[in-house]
Amino acid sequence: MKISRQITATTAGSAIELLAAQVPELAKARLKDAMQKGAVQLLTKPVKRLRRAQFMLNPGAQLALHYDAELLQRQCKPARLLFDQREYSIWFKPPGMLSQGNEWGDHLSLMRYAEQHLQPARPIFLLHRLDREASGLVMLAHNKKAAAALSKLIAQQQINKTYWIRVKGQLAADLQSQAVIRQSLDGKACESRFRVLRYDANQDYSECEVQLITGRKHQIRRHFAAVGHPVLGDPQYGKGNKSASGLALQAIALGFNCPLTRRQQHFTLPASYYFDVLQPGL
Repeated sequence: MKISRQITATTAGSAIELLAAQVPELAKARLKDAMQKGAVQLLTKPVKRLRRAQFMLNPGAQLALHYDAELLQRQCKPARLLFDQREYSIWFKPPGMLSQGNEWGDHLSLMRYAEQHLQPARPIFLLHRLDREASGLVMLAHNKKAAAALSKLIAQQQINKTYWIRVKGQLAADLQSQAVIRQSLDGKACESRFRVLRYDANQDYSECEVQLITGRKHQIRRHFAAVGHPVLGDPQYGKGNKSASGLALQAIALGFNCPLTRRQQHFTLPASYYFDVLQPGL
């Protein structure tokens, strides 16, 4: 069941009573669950997620409910805090987790998980994203100064992001020697540099290490599909690349000159989190 509805309070009262009256097809227990999972928004400036069922609304207050029963029932493995630098932190995002939530909820998002589990509690600023199906390193900032400084590095392409992928087939010798894909995406120039780590002839796949020089949406997945070697387990790009293990794409390293400490930093995904190790149950 999916419901998307905007509701205006005509009298003062609690959020749950207003929702129950205006959305009678959902029991209060389901509405409260949706609120806890971020599917109800208070339409103020800025828009805020409303989680407290007994929050008192004044006449004229507006709520937005985006309810997707299937989505709200989804689960995934927990995120893990790997490196805590106080002003920013590096997390392992598991496959199936969003980097941030959307209007349909945020219970399966890294930002929400960090808000609930980071100790001591600090503000959360998302600096970059990783596809829901992918896994690996994601960096969060914890104050406005750190967020601005690190976001500037990203905008200036001064953070080295390294990815591991497993793609269908064996890359041709000339493509391997070029070691770069420069196909434009969405009308914009972009570049993915790579090196082949190994080829498995029995299962006909290649493992590659990739560095993004630009950062377009789904750049790695689209680039390798475009040259005939889609990422294994990619549900959106390529053909004949299904994999029961999921999307074979991981963010494995971040390197940059920290603008806060003026020290070179390099963070690498621990071997216990590598793609093949994850599948039995992290």
